[in-house]
Amino acid sequence: MTVSTDCFDPNLDLTFTHDVPLPAEAIWAAWTTPSHLLHWFTPKPWQTIACDIDLQPGGRFHTVMRSPEGETFPGTGCYLDVVPNRRLVWTNVLLPGFRPAPVEAAAERGSGDFHFTAIIELEPIATGTRYTATVRHRDAAGREQHEAMGFEPGWGAALAQLVEYMQAQAG
Repeated sequence: MTVSTDCFDPNLDLTFTHDVPLPAEAIWAAWTTPSHLLHWFTPKPWQTIACDIDLQPGGRFHTVMRSPEGETFPGTGCYLDVVPNRRLVWTNVLLPGFRPAPVEAAAERGSGDFHFTAIIELEPIATGTRYTATVRHRDAAGREQHEAMGFEPGWGAALAQLVEYMQAQAG
C-alpha cells in the first residue's frame, strides 16, 4: 500500500522538511527500533516510557508518553506503509490489524487526541537525508489543535533529539 503525499491540503495537513546529517538507515533505525525511539520521540521535558512496534502494514505502533507532571498518555496506531529506509506511514484512526478505532475514543481522551495519519519520508542527499514529516488530519479542527500544540516546534525538537541520540550511538 502506498499513501500518496501529492494530495497535500493546507486546510487539513501539516508538514515540514529538514536536511539531517545522518544516513537514512540511521533515521529509519531510530523510528523502528523501540530501544532507540524511547530516547528521542517525545520533546523534552516529556518522556517516552514505553514503545511497541510490529513493523509491517497492519502492525502495531504503540507509545506511552509521560508529561513533566507525571501524567501518562498512551497512543496506539496501525502501520499503513513500510518501505525500509524511505517511508513510514501510520495512523491512529486504525488499530492493529486494520481494525477501526472507536470514533469516540479520540474525543474522550482530551487535549492532543485527534485522528491523523503521519508520513515520514527519507530521501538521501549529499549531506545526509532530507527528512519530511507530514501529518494529515481528519478535519480542520484537528489540524488547528495540532498546530496550536506546536506541531513544527515539537516534531522539530524530537527530530533534533533523534539526530543527537543517533550521532552519539555512532560515535
